[in-house]
Amino acid sequence: MADKKSPASGWPIVQGDFHSGDAQSSVAVVTMGSHLDEQGICDAGAAICGSCKTENLGLEKIIANIISNPNIRFVIACGTEVKGHLAGESFIALHANGVEGGKIVGTKGAIPFIENLDDAAIKRFQEQVEVVNIMESEDMGAITAKINELKGRDPGAFEGDAMIVEVKEEGGAAEVAVAGVNPQFLEIEKRLNAIEENIEFADAEIAQRVGRKIGRDIGILYGLVAGLFVFVMLLVLLPKLGGLM
Repeated sequence: MADKKSPASGWPIVQGDFHSGDAQSSVAVVTMGSHLDEQGICDAGAAICGSCKTENLGLEKIIANIISNPNIRFVIACGTEVKGHLAGESFIALHANGVEGGKIVGTKGAIPFIENLDDAAIKRFQEQVEVVNIMESEDMGAITAKINELKGRDPGAFEGDAMIVEVKEEGGAAEVAVAGVNPQFLEIEKRLNAIEENIEFADAEIAQRVGRKIGRDIGILYGLVAGLFVFVMLLVLLPKLGGLM
């Protein structure tokens, strides 16, 4: 059995939109913009599973929880990409390329600025885990199979002990610091969030309209079929009735 270590006391140390499972599991799962059966994914063997909507604070929370548990050696990136923010692309780019001047290298995310993680924390993240990219997959069977595959490759706990970093919530110093890089960034982020909400509302409205139209068309089709049936029956029966009279 692979060697295991104790995660930080009270792990997960940062609260967020996630569920936690076996703290000794070697696999974490990030569903990015999708809301899947997170508890089911944890029950399937993940140490932690949750979504990530932003390419700054959201990523920082994930990384803080990963490096505070040296047993986690793999992170599965799955689910749909977040429009505008590109949280999935930013997460993968951060692991591969790191940060320069506070900005994640190699991503087109709107505000890919990291404020709560220093170079040591980012390096620890890069060295501790392997990021497994199955982005756009929401299939529970595929995710579960990948968890089992990675658990079979468990190399044991990372050699370093749990690393603890403080992640300040939105509206705190971290957000102010990001705004200081460019005063328009926060306004851009708010507009992106509003656009994303409008798109989700529009998608739901379109789905409802399509559903209503299909229901109406099916009703018309049933009516036509019933009418045709009655007409055929009349054609068949009338000559017989005429012969009896």
